[in-house]
Order: sequence, then C-alpha cells, then structure tokens
Amino acid sequence: QVQLVESGGGLVQPGGSLRLSCSVSGFRFNLYVMRWYRQAPGKKRELVAHIDRGGGNTNYVDSVKGRFTISRNNAKNTMYLQMNSLKPDDTAVYYCNARRMPINSYWGQGTQVTVSS
Repeated sequence: QVQLVESGGGLVQPGGSLRLSCSVSGFRFNLYVMRWYRQAPGKKRELVAHIDRGGGNTNYVDSVKGRFTISRNNAKNTMYLQMNSLKPDDTAVYYCNARRMPINSYWGQGTQVTVSS
C-alpha cells in the first residue's frame, strides 16, 4: 500500500523555523522525484520546491529562495523541507508529492503551517 505521511507542521512566529518531513512507503522511493506544494486560503496550489531522484539537484519558487531547503534521504525513504525566516505569507497547507512520469504521481494528506504573532 502506497503511503506518504507529512509531519512537522504547526504554529510558529514570524522569523521562526520549522522542519517538515514526508515519510513514504509502498513504492521505490529512489525512482521518484519529490516535490513540496502548498495551498493558502483563497489561492491556487503552488509548487514550492523540487528535488531529483538522487537529491543532487533542487529548485525553488522565487518567494522561498534562500529561506527554504529541500532534501531527501533515500536510505530512510524520507524527504524534508527546512523552513527558516518564516513569514505570514508562508501560511498554508503543505503537501508532499512523489512523481514518476508517466507512470505514477502520489500525494500525502497535507500538514498545516501557520506563521502568526
């Protein structure tokens, strides 16, 4: 059974940090590129960060460059998003996505991140 489970979300003050994790099972993790998406209230779902199969190449949306870092540990079947210098505009539900086109794309349930004073 395929499962992607996010963790690490919560409430944090502006300027603070949070580390999200996505633990996967039921498929060959090292054959899939991984992505973090987010969706804020009233806004379209947004691609936040991307990492290739081996973890050597990453990409980010402009609004988080220099603040967020995506990584993966293939031996642990886990992907991470380190979020620093958080802003209220970062408030959203964050989703883990595993993609092996054209074969499969899998999604997690999402985890809420709220940045507020």
